[in-house]
Amino acid sequence: MAQRTLPEGRYGKSARGPLPKWPRWSLPVVGVLVGVVVALVAYQNLGNQPIEAKQSGFEVLGDSTVEVSFEVVRDDPARAAVCIVRARSDDGDEAGRREVLVPPGRTTVIEKTTLRTSKPPVTGEVFGCSYQVPAYLSTN
Repeated sequence: MAQRTLPEGRYGKSARGPLPKWPRWSLPVVGVLVGVVVALVAYQNLGNQPIEAKQSGFEVLGDSTVEVSFEVVRDDPARAAVCIVRARSDDGDEAGRREVLVPPGRTTVIEKTTLRTSKPPVTGEVFGCSYQVPAYLSTN
């Protein structure tokens, strides 16, 4: 049986040569770059935070007042920080909020503050801390 050949002008060349060099090395390079970007984003989002706070206790003092104590741990004790403390009511709503200035000092600081609330509070908690102290809280 004779082998049929296709017309060259209609279907292109039938013999394929070796792949060009750029597809061979470009895929691993792109893979490594994507891996580096993913690692950097994960480190920034999941790595150690420069300032952290955790609630150490709270006491409901009445129908419109709660006292919250919390511990602040920071990597730069020479910088002032601000922490947001809030109270919650029985239905889960935020019943009060306060910004607390943490002045420069030690790496680990215990703070205590009293919040006035719009509803009877059932808990007090630390929402978070930052080194970005608003001008109205600054000691300067």
